[in-house]
Amino acid sequence: MLNLALTGFVLAFLALGFRRPYLWVLAYLYIDSLAPQKISWGFLKLVPISLISFLLAFGGWLLLDYKINSRFTMRQGLIALLLVYCGLTTLSADFPEDALVKWDWVWKALLFAMFLPLTLTTRLRIEAATLIMTLTVGAIVINGAIKTLAGGGGYGTLRLFVNDNSGLYEGSIISAVAISIIPLIFWLIKHGTIFPSDWRVKLYGIALAFACVLIPIGTQARTGLLCVALLMVLALRTVKRRVLYLSLIAVGVLVTIPLLPKSYTDRMNTIENHSADQSASTRVAVWKWTLEYVKEHPFGGGFDAYRGNKVRIELTDVQGTGNNVTVQTHEAFDKARAYHSAYFEMLGEQGWPGLALWLTLMFSGLLQMELIRQRWKKRTGPGEMWQAPLANALQQSLLVYMTGSLFVGIAFQPFCYMLIGLQCGLWSYLRRIDSQRPIVRTQRPALSIGNAVAAQ
Repeated sequence: MLNLALTGFVLAFLALGFRRPYLWVLAYLYIDSLAPQKISWGFLKLVPISLISFLLAFGGWLLLDYKINSRFTMRQGLIALLLVYCGLTTLSADFPEDALVKWDWVWKALLFAMFLPLTLTTRLRIEAATLIMTLTVGAIVINGAIKTLAGGGGYGTLRLFVNDNSGLYEGSIISAVAISIIPLIFWLIKHGTIFPSDWRVKLYGIALAFACVLIPIGTQARTGLLCVALLMVLALRTVKRRVLYLSLIAVGVLVTIPLLPKSYTDRMNTIENHSADQSASTRVAVWKWTLEYVKEHPFGGGFDAYRGNKVRIELTDVQGTGNNVTVQTHEAFDKARAYHSAYFEMLGEQGWPGLALWLTLMFSGLLQMELIRQRWKKRTGPGEMWQAPLANALQQSLLVYMTGSLFVGIAFQPFCYMLIGLQCGLWSYLRRIDSQRPIVRTQRPALSIGNAVAAQ
C-alpha cells in the first residue's frame, strides 16, 4: 500500500509539471531529499526517477518558463567555480574509481544549486521551495521522532524510512539538518501564504519543531546537541521576551534531563572527555593527518582521499574516584577513516583553493542575509513584512548547518546547496524589487518673496 501511494504521489507530482513547469523544480527538491526510490520496492526503484526529475526541471525552465526576471549572482559564480575545480581534482584523484562515485552525485548538487535561483523569481516560488524542503525533511523527522518516543532510538540504530546510512538517513546528518529547518518552520507558520497561518498550521508547525528536537536524542548524535545549543543562542537576537524565553529554556532543560535515556547522557558526556572516546580521538587523529597531507598536496587529493590515511590513536582510560584514580593509556591504529568534518573534508579533497571557495560561499551567504535583514526589517508597507524574517531564518539555518559541519562530513550534502540556492534566489529577487521601486524625491516648497527675504 505504501509503495502504491508513494508511486502515485510522485507520478502525479511530475504530471502536474506539464501544466506548471516550476513544479518540476519542486519535484526534484522533494525526490533528491526524500529519495522515494529507496523507500519504494516497485516502479520507482526500477527507473532513474532522480535523473528524470532533474532533466525535467532544467528542460521545463529552458523551454517553457519565463526568464525575463532571472539573474545570475556572484554566489552562483562561486558555485560554478567550485564545480569546475572539483571536476579537475576528480581527474587527478588519488582514488579515481571512488572519486567518480562521489562525483556522480556532487555535480548534480552543485549544478542544481546554481540553477535553482534562476527559477525563484516570485515570492510564491520562494515560499513554495522553502515549504517543499521543510516538509520533505519533516517527513523523515516525524518518522524518526515517533520511533524515538517509542523507545527505538540509539546511536547508529535509529532506522528511518529505509535501512540506509547515507544522505539524510544518516544519524548525524539528519540531526544537523533537522535542527537547521526549525527557523524555516517558524517563518512558514507566521508568514506562509500557501498554508495561511491558523491554529492548524501553528499546531502542526510546533509539533514538527518538537519532532526536530527529538531527532538528536533518537540518533544520539553529539552534533545535534551542539546545533540545538547554537539555535537557542541565535534565537535571542529576535525573540521579544528574552527573560521569559531563557526561563522556559531553563525549565525545559531541568524537566528533560531526568527523562533522557542513560545511553544518551553517557554519549553526550564524551564531548567533555574526548580522549577516552575512540570515535572522537580518531577524528582528531584524522584531522591532524589531513593537515600533514595538504602540506605535500596543497590542491587536495580528490574525492575520498581519506582512503589513504593511516592514523595512530592514543586513548586515555581513567578509573576510580577521588584519591584512588588510575590513568591508563594505550594505542590503537586505524586506516581509511573518513574526515567527519566538512571543513577537513574540503581541505583534504579539494585543498586550500577548494576550502577557500567553500568558505567564501558560506560566509558570503551569511553576509547577504544580514544585509537583507538590515535593509528590510524597518519596512512596514503591504507585502514588506516577510523578507527580513526569511533572511534571518535562512541565516540561522546556514549557521546551524555550518556548526553541524564541524563534526560531520557534509561539505557536499545536497540539502546545504538547496539552502544556498534559496539564499541566492531571495537575494536576486529582492535586489530586483528594490531596483523597480520608484524613487521618491522630497522637494522644498517654493519660497514667497517675503519668506525669501526672511530666509536671508
